[in-house]
Amino acid sequence: MPAEVMLKQYVRLSGIADESIVDGPGLRYVLFTQGCPHRCPGCHNPQTHSYEGGFFLSVAEILSQVRENPLLSGITLSGGEPFLQAEQLCAVAEGVRGMGKNVVTYSGYTFEQLWLLARGDLWKKRLLEFTDILVDGPYVEALRDLELRFRGSSNQRLLDRQERADLLASLAQ
Repeated sequence: MPAEVMLKQYVRLSGIADESIVDGPGLRYVLFTQGCPHRCPGCHNPQTHSYEGGFFLSVAEILSQVRENPLLSGITLSGGEPFLQAEQLCAVAEGVRGMGKNVVTYSGYTFEQLWLLARGDLWKKRLLEFTDILVDGPYVEALRDLELRFRGSSNQRLLDRQERADLLASLAQ
């Protein structure tokens, strides 16, 4: 099998949280991807910024680990920047959705930026489509708010599918 094809079956990760209640609704399996272009000052996960390092885990192994815990509500794709590995994470998200679980994706990009990026990238578009809740926007230390649910700064939004559809409709006007 060519190395390029083989790499697409693996996700470069910084870490995993087997069970989390702070990264989305319910009990979640969290993948912290390795590599981030945003490098937000005050980032909660600065170890994820480098494009090197971390470790590789196969899509099959990730799905196996999720399947082992029937209490999980879903999976959270965090960062780093998950949309840098959209193709691999689409396979993960599709498998998780096939188990009847949901997908939360964190991104330092705003939804509007992601939508523009997705116009030229099928995998980014598909990852947006597989995402049930998107937490968008960079972390802004000056807007830090510990009272916010599932996010660190007040500029970040929790956008479900309907809210994203409404945003798209308003952009089209």
